[in-house]
Formats: sequence, C-alpha cells, structure tokens
Amino acid sequence: MTTPAFTAIDHAMMARALRLAERGAYTTRPNPMVGCVVAHGDDVVGEGFHVRRGGPHAEVVALAAAGDRARGATAYVTLEPCAHTGSTPPCVDALLAAGVSRVVAAMRDPFPQVDGRGFERLAAAGVDVASGLLEAQARQLNRGFLSRVERGRPWVRVKLAMSLDGRTAAADGDSKWISGEASRADVHRWRARAGAILTASGTVLADDPALTVRFDDDTLFVPPLRVVLDAGLATTHRGRVREGDAPTLYLHAPDARPPRDLDIARRAVAVQDGRLDLHAVMATLGELQINEVHVEAGASLCGGLLKAGLVDEIVLYVAPVLLGEEARPLFDGLDLHTMGERIGLETLETRQVGADLRLILRPRASGTA
Repeated sequence: MTTPAFTAIDHAMMARALRLAERGAYTTRPNPMVGCVVAHGDDVVGEGFHVRRGGPHAEVVALAAAGDRARGATAYVTLEPCAHTGSTPPCVDALLAAGVSRVVAAMRDPFPQVDGRGFERLAAAGVDVASGLLEAQARQLNRGFLSRVERGRPWVRVKLAMSLDGRTAAADGDSKWISGEASRADVHRWRARAGAILTASGTVLADDPALTVRFDDDTLFVPPLRVVLDAGLATTHRGRVREGDAPTLYLHAPDARPPRDLDIARRAVAVQDGRLDLHAVMATLGELQINEVHVEAGASLCGGLLKAGLVDEIVLYVAPVLLGEEARPLFDGLDLHTMGERIGLETLETRQVGADLRLILRPRASGTA
C-alpha cells in the first residue's frame, strides 16, 4: 500500500462517495453503508452505493455504471473492498476484472473476513492502493457497524425530549407532547437508521408506544426491530408495540414464564441486582447483528444505561416549556451528590427543529469535565 499523498481531487471524490454511502442509511443494515466513485481525474465515469443486504455492493454498482471506462481509473470507496464471498462475490475480483489502476479507501474494514485482505489482494495484483482519506468521516458514518464489530455491541443512542427546566413528563406522568411536531417528525429519521428501537415494560404500560417508523413520503426503509425489556413478560398481551409490520422481540429474565396463548419472539438474558443485565442486553443485540440501538424509554432505563457506560450518544430535544419541580427527570438512579461526581457531556451539534432545540451529545470519557 502506498503512503497516502491525497490531492484536492481525491478529497472531492471521497466526499462524494461518502454522500452516496449515506443514502443507504435506512436500508443497508446489518451491512455497513458504502459508497464508490470511479473517476479519471475529476471526470466521474461511474458511481453507486450499497442499498441493502444481499444486493450488489457499491463497487459493483459503480463499475457497472462505468463500463469500459473503468479501465485505468481510480476507484474511491468509503470502506476497504471485500475479498471474501458472502451473499455476493468479492468486490476485489470486480475491481481487478474492470482494470482499475488505483483504489483509494477511506478506511480499513475491521470485519474479520476482510481486515486488510482486500488491500493485500489488490496490491499483489499491481493496483496502487491508498487508505485513510476522510477516515474520521467514514468512521462516523458507520459508527454502528464498527461498534458491533470492534466492541461486540451496538452503538447506543438515547432519544429524550425535555422542558427548559429539564423534565421529561408532567407530574402525573403525561409526556404527550413536550416537543413539537417538527421534532417528532425528526425522530422518525433517527428511528429509521437504527437496527433496533429499545424500550422497557414501564414505557409500554405508561405510554403504549407503537415504536414504528412513519414517513409522509415514499422514503425507503427497513422496519427496525422493536425490543422490549420485560423481565417477567408482563406486557406481552397489551400495547401497540406488537402491531404492524415491524418485528418485536422481548428480552426477559431466565425464569420468566412465557404466555401459553401467544406466539412471541423472545430471548432470555442474565439478571443482575434484580434487573436485566444491560451489558448482557447489548451483547445479545450485537449477536443479532444490530448495529445501532435507538432508545426511547423512561428515566429508569435511560439512567441505567448511562450509569453502565452504555450510552454513546444522546439526541435531546429541548422544548420552550416549563413543567415544574414535581415533573419527571431525564435520568433516574445516577446517585450523584457532588460536582466531582458529575457526568460530562460533549455537545456535537446544536440545531433548531421547529420551535425546539435539538442537541446531539456524547458522554465524555471518565474523569473529564
């Protein structure tokens, strides 16, 4: 592999490939989002992205569009081309057959069946290979896939809506609606890119959520798995969470008794201190090839996830309303008493969504303010 010396054209083409890759955000899982641009200099001769599992990969789509013009061209791809046969043939074979002279990748693919083998095969065949162009952006795009492959668990995003005084529900438990219509529409885009939408039995009982993706247009998406944490399987006979086309999975304690008159998808997970072990929950979802988990739940589960160090990202909608001191908080169970115990959050993005303010936050590493 050559030492990267990327030009302005290289940067522009990889940025284009990343934009293409993102078009598969709602459909590719559990596969990563990948985009590819085939070009001679600044002349694009083919481009494409991976749409869904089992379909052609981005390189194959782009090479088909390029045809004979791919010979001698540079292929810009957002992830290392695969060198193994999965549900489709190796992309390395397609690149070599097309006669490209150079491959520029944003990053190495850590998936064990790839992990450098694609680069090695291309280089052995005389193709000029370079990697690392816009790698940070590529990692951000596929943070869920990378989390599952590298950490053995999904990327966990917690969605919350609160009043200006930091409350998520009124004192009587009513939470509809703190945020405005524009924010609620925005949430469906976050749901659509997740492999699973996670909630707890308490939320099912209190709010009766459907946890489905609903768009006003014909946006293509794969319905996420709805996951209910219900230690005793107490909510299986009620709630909209089992209605519609989206699948539903109940995670429960090993000693729970399943309902005899209801066929449900379920899996037992370990219990710790009388509650479902949240680390075991995430390991189970990782085994199910879930890349991103989108959490919509009450303060107990959200607090438990944060305390366990399992929250990677918080999407917080702040509405210009006040609910008072008796209203419900964002997180329960954190047991913080001093400034030294505070949990630091990094603000990644601030955006106006209708009348609300949307913040994207990430917990800081332990020990940082």
